[in-house]
Amino acid sequence: MKTELKVKLLQHLSQKKQDEGFTLIELLVVIIIIGILSAIALPSFLNQANKAKQSEAKTYVGSMNRSQQAYYLENNAFANNDQFGELGLGISTITDNYLYGINGGGTDTENVANYADQRKKGTETKDDESALKAYHGITSVGEISDTSETTTLAVLCEAKKVTRFDGAFGSDVDADANVSADGVPSCGGDWKNLSGGNN
Repeated sequence: MKTELKVKLLQHLSQKKQDEGFTLIELLVVIIIIGILSAIALPSFLNQANKAKQSEAKTYVGSMNRSQQAYYLENNAFANNDQFGELGLGISTITDNYLYGINGGGTDTENVANYADQRKKGTETKDDESALKAYHGITSVGEISDTSETTTLAVLCEAKKVTRFDGAFGSDVDADANVSADGVPSCGGDWKNLSGGNN
């Protein structure tokens, strides 16, 4: 009889374990863990839309730099803002998110600044409250130190801050101030070099 009682007790205990659900504490722990993971991941997901918009500006300004280099080789001068269409890019100077343009250029110039400024929706003005970063590129005639050859050099720069947090506009960049004596372009203090250079 004792062994039969033990067997029934074990069956009863094992059956009782199978019928139990989660305790309130177990559920709270799971909810807290999910909340912490969401708080970590959410900012990254929200920033993806801005990164996609900014990739347009990076691509366009990089293309403007390369087109300026080709334009200089053909015309012995950089294109200015009035000659934007002559770069042969097939892009508009105004898109949904950015305004594109050229500072400098024309005859007797050794460098030029191409820029992308954040655009206020529905207008043709810069947006100083935007969550997007500004971009600029500088193309110059410079000398490669290793070979002493004169060629066109270019750099692509991204603002370190968005304009609503005191970031800069690309159109405010002075190409002359960001080119060294031997013609090497650089980004400047408020800008991050995306071309792989040191500045």
